[in-house]
Amino acid sequence: MSDGPRRTALVTGASRGIGLEVARLFAAKGIRVAMLARSEKDLAARAKEIGGDAIPIRCDVANADDVTAAANRAASEFGDAPDIVVNNAGLFTLATVEHTELAVFRSALDINLIAPFLVARMFIERMRARRDGHIVTIGSIADRSVFPENAAYASSKYGVRALHEVLRAELRGSGVRTTLVSPAQVDTAMWNEVDPDSRPGFTPRRDMLSARAVAEAVHYAVSQPAGVNVDELRISHS
Repeated sequence: MSDGPRRTALVTGASRGIGLEVARLFAAKGIRVAMLARSEKDLAARAKEIGGDAIPIRCDVANADDVTAAANRAASEFGDAPDIVVNNAGLFTLATVEHTELAVFRSALDINLIAPFLVARMFIERMRARRDGHIVTIGSIADRSVFPENAAYASSKYGVRALHEVLRAELRGSGVRTTLVSPAQVDTAMWNEVDPDSRPGFTPRRDMLSARAVAEAVHYAVSQPAGVNVDELRISHS
């Protein structure tokens, strides 16, 4: 860390899993972090555990009004747009195409694709104006490889990879950096109902990445010198 002003970050889906680990690591590195999630009670508890560098902000990222209010609150707390935005909130479901309800498909698009668009859009203008900022998108192995029962999830993750590429093309040379972090399977609570250990063809949880490992990858990307952009990180269990 430099001796200049303290860096700031906004992390979505920050009450558990990858988002929570990113928030914990950022705070440990001296970065003030606005933690966004739907569950106000859980979010407040996790922020309290992290300490004074964590600011809990209740937000349903699928709701445009919520995103606007949360972004304005974070900017007010920080005195400007955050230095780092981590679009992490996600919805994961498994079902074949014929058994995927339209509402579920739409929800996956709302949370995994539209929400990152809404959040990024809130801060791009201010980041451009100061010629500094970093937008990190959490992708997935499913943003490039397809698996059965992944109609909703893979469609949304392919879309968010395209969104990242558009942002990278539009922001190149502006001082605003963009990174896509695409992990293989990560051992988080989203697997609890799936029980991959008992399903043939699924990666056992012991062989998955940890959420902390993904957080470390995110921190690596945002810690590079200002003239270096980590375009994409694809990570897997060794």
